[in-house]
Amino acid sequence: MGEVSNNLKKVRKIIKDTCESAGRNENEVTLVAVSKTKPNEMIMEAYNEGVRDFGENYVQELVEKMESLPKDIRWHMIGHLQRNKVKYIVGKVKLIHSIDSVRLAAEINKEAEKLGIIQDILLEINMGREETKFGIMEEDAMDIVKEIAEFPHVRIMGLMTSAPYVVDSDENLKIFHKIMGLAVDIKNENVDNVYMGVMSMGMSQDFVAAIKEGSTMIRVGSLIFGQRNYNK
Repeated sequence: MGEVSNNLKKVRKIIKDTCESAGRNENEVTLVAVSKTKPNEMIMEAYNEGVRDFGENYVQELVEKMESLPKDIRWHMIGHLQRNKVKYIVGKVKLIHSIDSVRLAAEINKEAEKLGIIQDILLEINMGREETKFGIMEEDAMDIVKEIAEFPHVRIMGLMTSAPYVVDSDENLKIFHKIMGLAVDIKNENVDNVYMGVMSMGMSQDFVAAIKEGSTMIRVGSLIFGQRNYNK
C-alpha cells in the first residue's frame, strides 16, 4: 500500500468514527480529495482506492487533469473562479463550489445556456469575515440567492465556506453552526431553483468539527496527499 492509500484509510476511519459519535450515517458525507498541485500518479492511487470526487483550485490544472484521467471522475472546482475562465469548465465539472457574486453566476448561466445544460453551483460564504478570503458576507447572502435563483441554467445546490485556519478543529464549530443556520434560513424562504442539500465545509484541519455540525461534503487535501508542492 502506498502513502496515499494509507492516508485515505486513516481519513475514512476518522469520518466513520465522527459520524458514529454524531449519530450520522457516514454515507451522508462525501469526501472530495483536493488534488491541486498533485501529480496524476497520486490521484490514480486515490482513484484505485475508490475515490471519485476530486477538487481542484485552478482552471488550467483542472482541464489538463480532466483530459488525462478517467472519465468517471467527478470534478469539483473549489478555488476562486474568474469570469473569463468560466467557459473552460461549465458542463465539465460536477459542482462549482466558489460562487461569490451574481456576475460570476450570470457568466456561468450564459455558458451553460450555450450548451443547453444546467450547471450545479454552491455559494461561497465568508462566514469568518476574513479579508484575505473570497466569499459572500452572511448578511448579503439572502438577496444574492434570490438574484441568482432567477438564472435558468444554474442551480444553487447549497453553500460552501472555508473557515479560518485553526489548530484545534473544534475552534471552528461556531462557524459551521452559523452557516448551517444560514442554510436553514435560506431553505425556509422556499425560493424556486434553490436547494440546500449540499454543505461543503471542513478541510484537513477542521473537517471533524464540520461533520459534527452537519457538513455533507468535506474537502481534504494534505491529509491524503501530503503537503502541497508549489514549486512545480
